[in-house]
Amino acid sequence: MKPSLAPLKLPAKKATNITLSLDVYQAAKSLGINISQVCEQRLREEIQLRKERQCNEENADFLAAYNRRVEEEGLALEEWRSF
Repeated sequence: MKPSLAPLKLPAKKATNITLSLDVYQAAKSLGINISQVCEQRLREEIQLRKERQCNEENADFLAAYNRRVEEEGLALEEWRSF
């Protein structure tokens, strides 16, 4: 029996408006840059960065306590590390 190839389900899109400086818009277009694609990718990167910062801030006490413990006691199972 052949495995069926289900169609790839793409995330839903939402049309939005952005405002760009005319020179930036014209330069991007002249270079064939897909503005929507670049904006989406850059927004994904910024979202990930901010989520990481938020997680670090929310868990700062735990991370500090863990780092102190590692400094004082060393890493758990360190004697079996192969690297």
